[in-house]
Amino acid sequence: MPGSTAPELETGLRRVKAIRYVTPLREGGSLPGLVEGDDDGTWVVKFRGAGQGAGALVAEVVAGEIASRVGLPVPELVTVDVAPELGHAEPDPEIQELIEASPGLNLGMDFLPGSLPFTLSPEEGFDPGLAAEIVFFDALVTNIDRTPRNPNLLTWHGRTWLIDHGAAFYRQHGATPLAETATSPTPVLREHVLLPVAGPLAEAGERLTAGIESAIDPALEGVPDEWLGEDPAARREDFRLFLQRRLAGQAGFISELEGDDG
Repeated sequence: MPGSTAPELETGLRRVKAIRYVTPLREGGSLPGLVEGDDDGTWVVKFRGAGQGAGALVAEVVAGEIASRVGLPVPELVTVDVAPELGHAEPDPEIQELIEASPGLNLGMDFLPGSLPFTLSPEEGFDPGLAAEIVFFDALVTNIDRTPRNPNLLTWHGRTWLIDHGAAFYRQHGATPLAETATSPTPVLREHVLLPVAGPLAEAGERLTAGIESAIDPALEGVPDEWLGEDPAARREDFRLFLQRRLAGQAGFISELEGDDG
């Protein structure tokens, strides 16, 4: 139901039909929008016609579903079926063009009403074990967009929620197959907002690895074929190999994050 964590999902995301475009959310560069669905839910929708393209939606699903399945707090993800005429009543031509360029399935994230931007408070502290698990997970999926300037975390009902994983697997946009970049250094990960308060990352890896291994295939199967280009099976295999190699070489990225040499 809206406003809750994702339930234990079978393969594939729940499908929702958009019935009304409510308002744009201009905080992000991809211009997501708040949309009402035919399930009585309200969803933050990222559109496949945005500048980052379908690859960002693939990253959202793979990262978000793995995180959810290992118990990290991620709002429910769904696919949202959008008709081009949904934007006809909108006065902003940029929004009209975006919706018209995004027919079919788009990515929806459960809207958390009344949520607040995350701040790392020295007075309140932060669970070092949870911080380590979030840092480990973000390093695994090469999510470079959880920095103090833009943490992509929300506080809602006393919990910290992970949102916006479109920047994960960012090397998928290059010419080299993603799997071949699995051991590439990623120094920017040391800018993670929670790294200064995180407990031991190796212990977080021990807690999460088995769950991540079992979550990879269901998460990949949750991605609609139409977002994966001409050869969906090959794209899924590329992501699968990347994650498997990244897990196998986790000592490398843990050392990169915890090392003293910068």
